[in-house]
Amino acid sequence: MIEAALQFALAAITLAILLCAWRLFRGPEVPDRLLAMDTLYISVVALVILLGMGWGTRLLFEAALIVALLGFVSTVALARYLSRGDVME
Repeated sequence: MIEAALQFALAAITLAILLCAWRLFRGPEVPDRLLAMDTLYISVVALVILLGMGWGTRLLFEAALIVALLGFVSTVALARYLSRGDVME
């Protein structure tokens, strides 16, 4: 049962990644693209965690943590750049 749930979750997350990538490249406005990038890295974190559960390795959980931290910092930096014009004061 767990294997079937993991396969379904992997398919759903993969679909979410594809839809977010489409919005990232075809977004009408810059805030839409920023939201797509934010959702994309969250989906990648979920995908890496699901792969770690399926393969039974703990290394991927650490990789997911690194991707989450880098994604958060990049989203904050890009949002500050778009709102103020600079990242650091």
